[in-house]
Amino acid sequence: QRDRLGALAEVAAKHGWKRPIVDESSRIHVTEGRHPVVEAVSGTFVPNDLSLDDHTPFLLLTGPNAAGKSTYARQAALLVILARMGSFLPVEQAIIGVVDRIFTRVGAVDFLARGLSTFMVEMQETATILRHATARSLVILDEVGRGTGTSDGQAIAQAVAELLARDVKAKTIFTTHYHELARL
Repeated sequence: QRDRLGALAEVAAKHGWKRPIVDESSRIHVTEGRHPVVEAVSGTFVPNDLSLDDHTPFLLLTGPNAAGKSTYARQAALLVILARMGSFLPVEQAIIGVVDRIFTRVGAVDFLARGLSTFMVEMQETATILRHATARSLVILDEVGRGTGTSDGQAIAQAVAELLARDVKAKTIFTTHYHELARL
């Protein structure tokens, strides 16, 4: 444990990371957050804010490829993990409440040797998230429904988004190319 804390302290001091407020609330509030891995590799990172709480638990991100949607979502999960394990963060300010689990569905994977397509793996992982997420969970879903036709994919994305936002009320960052979801 001493090595872990020493390493975290060294990185925090070297890069000017700040001490987050870690409390028993259910909010995730970040001011001028940065993705530590992207920043370390590229040398720069444009800071951004995030606010998820019981009144606004769902964030829908749309935009073109390479706009930073996936990076933003991954950054949120990484900052929550770092804060909850006792690390300072690459932020101006952060309040990180209790998160019982972090669920992610990011990237394309298949298991063709077992007869599972990318779409099937995506649907199985999404179903697991929907079964186990709670209002205290952080859910990162990156382009759900992309592995099938546009109308089917949009219908799946809408159903998943509505279930998480209305019923589960998990803190959710949902990235999509289905711009129609923003209207709905």
